[in-house]
Amino acid sequence: MAEFDAISKDLIQTYPQDFARFALAQDDVEVLEVLDTEQPTVETHRLDSLMRVRLNGTEVLVHNEFQTTDSTSLAMALRMAGYIGRLLEQYGLPVHSHVIYLRPAAGRHDRGAYVQDHLGYRVVIQYKVIRLSTLAGQAILDGDYTGLLPFAPLMQPPAGQTAAQWLRQCVQRAEAVPMATATKANFLTDLAIMSGLVYDYQTIQRIIPEDIMYESSVIQHFAEQGLEQGREQGLEQGREQGLEQGRERMLREDVQEVLELRFGVEQTRQLVDRIAAVDGVEPLRGLHRAAVQAADVAAFRSALESSTA
Repeated sequence: MAEFDAISKDLIQTYPQDFARFALAQDDVEVLEVLDTEQPTVETHRLDSLMRVRLNGTEVLVHNEFQTTDSTSLAMALRMAGYIGRLLEQYGLPVHSHVIYLRPAAGRHDRGAYVQDHLGYRVVIQYKVIRLSTLAGQAILDGDYTGLLPFAPLMQPPAGQTAAQWLRQCVQRAEAVPMATATKANFLTDLAIMSGLVYDYQTIQRIIPEDIMYESSVIQHFAEQGLEQGREQGLEQGREQGLEQGRERMLREDVQEVLELRFGVEQTRQLVDRIAAVDGVEPLRGLHRAAVQAADVAAFRSALESSTA
């Protein structure tokens, strides 16, 4: 999820007004400051995004968390309760918190609240859940939401449009935004990488030429992370390796997500390390098919053992 986190945070830093208006669902918002996201506690916690804004004449905090999957190590509601409590303590301002789910299957069971009701001690901490796959994407293209254009392909297309047609329309809208050439390459690459959450690589490649992405510092950044061998053999090969590793990462996340949705987190937690050890796009695609088709966890484990034999 690292690349999606990095892109989301960069876009919200660059276009804070767009994200504040989108999350709060109103235009009467003035972003005053994009705040440091590290919370000083015994164990340091880092938020995805935090802004101080003026909303209807009152200063408030707008907090956004981006999720590609459901939170597994700690329930999302409990995580959000911790974040919100620390923000209230640190800033003393009203907190408007949101969880933005990027993948269609993520967040279906997030009720947007942490509730404790135990022996007369009731605690309720609420936040808003935003699942991009349930929103009409045309509103982003028609409105003044430049910073959200890379997220539009994850939203619902207009009636009658295929997924590929919708992606092409989103790309055309992004290409029409006035930007310097280098900035435009980064912007389109952000859109391409985010689209990888719901579109296969071949579809993205047909619509967004790779030569545009190769001009992007975004691809160079991901290619350079941990790719010493790629740097020694040349930037071009490093870029290719970076893209390949990105595809493998997304496939591993897809496999884990399908398993968790079908068989539950507890039954599949022990398989995470085994899945992480599988290399190569084709073996991972085979595991994804097995995760979808397996009758039970034991059947999937058998397929997993075959792929690593």
